[in-house]
Amino acid sequence: MQRSDDFYQVLGVGAGASQDEIKRAYRALAKKYHPDRNPEDASAETKFKQVQEAYTVLRDPKKRGEYDQYGAAGVGQWHTTPQGQRVYEWGGDSNINAEDLEDLMGAFGQSGRASIFDQFFGQKNRSVQPPTRGRDEIKEVSLSFEQAANGANITVRLRSKQNGKAETLDVKIPPGVEAGQKIRLRGRGHPGGSGGPAGDLLFECAIQSHPYFYRKGPDLYVDVPVSVAEATLGAKIEVPSLDGKTMLSLPSGVPSGTKLRLKGRGLPRQNGNGQGDQYVVVQIVPSKSLTEEEMEFFQEQLDNQATNPRQGCGWQ
Repeated sequence: MQRSDDFYQVLGVGAGASQDEIKRAYRALAKKYHPDRNPEDASAETKFKQVQEAYTVLRDPKKRGEYDQYGAAGVGQWHTTPQGQRVYEWGGDSNINAEDLEDLMGAFGQSGRASIFDQFFGQKNRSVQPPTRGRDEIKEVSLSFEQAANGANITVRLRSKQNGKAETLDVKIPPGVEAGQKIRLRGRGHPGGSGGPAGDLLFECAIQSHPYFYRKGPDLYVDVPVSVAEATLGAKIEVPSLDGKTMLSLPSGVPSGTKLRLKGRGLPRQNGNGQGDQYVVVQIVPSKSLTEEEMEFFQEQLDNQATNPRQGCGWQ
C-alpha cells in the first residue's frame, strides 16, 4: 500500500524530480482524483487530499529541503486542540503533544535537545534574527563662522533613541570644521536588533555666513577696498583677521583682484597639519567725488598716459 507521507510516491515521481516534473505530475493526479469527477468515491477524495499535501511541500524549495532531511515530520505545523492542548501535527493524523515532544528531545541530552528542536521545529514557530546594528541618526547643528573656525563646545537637547527620554549632550566641535562635515557620537543612534549594537548619532555641521570673511577649505578670504592712490603709490593699510586687525603692505601699482597672502592666518587644517592662509583680495575703488584740482590732475594723467591698460587683450 502506498504510504501517504511519502510525497514523492504520492505524486509518482522520483526524489530527484525537477519542479516541472512535479508540477506536471500534480496536475494530472489532481485532475484524475478531483471530487467533482468522483462524487461517489471516498478513496478518490482521500487520494486528492494526499496529492494536494504532497504538492504543497514539494513545490516549495525550502519545505522540500526540510522534507528531504526530516521527512513529513519536518514540514508539520503546531495546533491547539479544542481541549487547549498544544500539539505538533504532520502527515495527516500523525501528531505529538508539546510535553511529550520535550521529553523526546530530552533523550538526546541538553545540547542535542536544543539543536534538534531548533532545526526540526524552531523555524516553524519563531523567526530567530541574527544581531543587527542599529541605524545611524543624523541631526543638523548650526554653527557660527567663528565656532566653525575656532572650535567650540556646544550643548544639544534631543530625545534619546535608546529610552525615549529627553537628554542634554555636550558636543565638541573641532576647529576648522567645514559645512556638511559630520561629528560622530558612537552608540547614540537607533537601538540594534536582537542584541546588536546601537547605531551612531551624527551631527552635520551647517555654518552661518560671515559679514565679510569667506573660506575655501582651510584658507580664509576677505575683499579689501583700496583707493586709486593707495594702489598706485603703495601703502600700509589695516585689514581684518580672525585674530583681530593687522597691518598689510600694499605694493605700488597693485592691480585690482590681486590676492595678498597672510601666511598661517587661515583656519586649522583637518589633517592636523598646521593652518591655512588668509588672502586679502584687493578691490580698487575710484573716488566718487573729486575736487577741481584732482579732476585736472587725472585728466592730465589720462592725456599723457604712456601705456594702454588694455594692451595684450584678445580683442586688441
